[in-house]
Amino acid sequence: MKLAYWMYAGPAHIGTLRVASSFKNVHAIMHAPLGDDYFNVMRSMLERERDFTPVTASIVDRHVLARGSQEKVVDNITRKDKEECPDLIVLTPTCTSSILQEDLQNFVDRASITSNSDVILADVNHYRVNELQAADRTLEQVVRYYLDKANRQGTLNKSITDKPSANIIGIFTLGFHNQHDCRELKRLLQDLDIKINQVIPEGGSVKNLKNLPKAWFNLVPYREVGLMTAIYLEKQFGMPYISTTPMGIVDTAECIRQIEKHVNKLNPNKTFNYEPYIDQQTRFVSQAAWFSRSIDCQNLTGKKAVVFGDATHAASITKILAREMGICVSCTGTYCIHDAEWFKEQVQGFSDEILITDNHTEVGDMIARIEPSAIFGTQMERHIGKRLDIPCGVISSPVHIQNFPLGYRPFLGYEGTNQIADLVYNSFTLGMEDHLLEIFGGHDTKEVITKSLSTDTDLTWNYESQLELNKIPGFVRGKIKRNTEKFARQNGITNITIEVMYAAKEALSA
Repeated sequence: MKLAYWMYAGPAHIGTLRVASSFKNVHAIMHAPLGDDYFNVMRSMLERERDFTPVTASIVDRHVLARGSQEKVVDNITRKDKEECPDLIVLTPTCTSSILQEDLQNFVDRASITSNSDVILADVNHYRVNELQAADRTLEQVVRYYLDKANRQGTLNKSITDKPSANIIGIFTLGFHNQHDCRELKRLLQDLDIKINQVIPEGGSVKNLKNLPKAWFNLVPYREVGLMTAIYLEKQFGMPYISTTPMGIVDTAECIRQIEKHVNKLNPNKTFNYEPYIDQQTRFVSQAAWFSRSIDCQNLTGKKAVVFGDATHAASITKILAREMGICVSCTGTYCIHDAEWFKEQVQGFSDEILITDNHTEVGDMIARIEPSAIFGTQMERHIGKRLDIPCGVISSPVHIQNFPLGYRPFLGYEGTNQIADLVYNSFTLGMEDHLLEIFGGHDTKEVITKSLSTDTDLTWNYESQLELNKIPGFVRGKIKRNTEKFARQNGITNITIEVMYAAKEALSA
């Protein structure tokens, strides 16, 4: 745990609540003090759903602290069982209420005696994992619970469907463009003549989880949520899974080829060949391949970009920029520290630098140092870009109301390649736009970045040197600023004046 005014991934209980509220007819009880119960408002505002968020806060107040929580928690569970008649009730504490060290499993056992609903305690260490890790663990816990239950009752059917079918695992509430991605994945699988067995947790029913093993394979589009469930299903039932994210022309084709491999392996009587489909989609449906060879995209050659986000989106966008569009990625990074090794492996060779951190000030300082032409990141990087006057395309959670567009905006599949190409192209200051800004003084009137975003910088620019720096054309200003600051640090200078600027110029040309 740490104190912060901005977190890329929220506390663990948010992940549990996101999974629970994604299922149909599942209710969550949050054992928490006032202040921790903002999830309902956040979800209702962002998802724009008509129904109330199925989460109840069992408030920890002074009376609870005096008498203990057992009576109140059990009463809340049994009350919601009678009022809502859910299939499942999930009890979760928060980081704050976990300090009480209460035996919540005992509360669940007591409530289960009188409840018609299934009741479970979220098996998450709230001090050691973040929102995404907790969501991944909670989904796996719910799936395991119902498959074990079906196995005990003798209702578990392990035989696969007659025709190829798939489970899509990891689509859930408050995800970045998850609903649009889900529609695109369904369309993609339908084109491949593959039936959708189940989509979990979003819109899924816990009663149907016993049918998960009937699918031929599992598709996990995002590493952050769903991977633990897929690994469990593979180990327990021998179900293969595909975790290649179908984002971008290259990886979408690779994902389809992996599907072809698994389908042909399970059906030796019929051979599926998806290469004609890949060729048709690449050439005629997706415009990204054509666009990458156009003069418009060639204008982006040599432009510098910075990428930061969750592991899945940051890695995919980095590869798209470098491999498919010829854009120089100066630095790419992720806040998913727990998945650092996979991320480094994916982006190796596609970026000059790799940054693994969940500290937004480090990200801001990196962007200020590199001064890229465009940023592709989260909402935090969008705000950093505003401060530095650098355009930013949002490509990853954490989400904002802007990331729940009413129009169709998938990032996955072949339509996703078009959306990403538009986002990338429109995020850069284009050639003629750059020229017009120079003509009308746009670049020369904006404030120059003369320090990093964090407060631990060791250099200051005086008023005269800032005016002098403003006179320099925008396309070389950043390089001159960096060279001057490098010279100042090498010579132990903390206050940059006009004289220091000229001395740095002479030292460089010497």
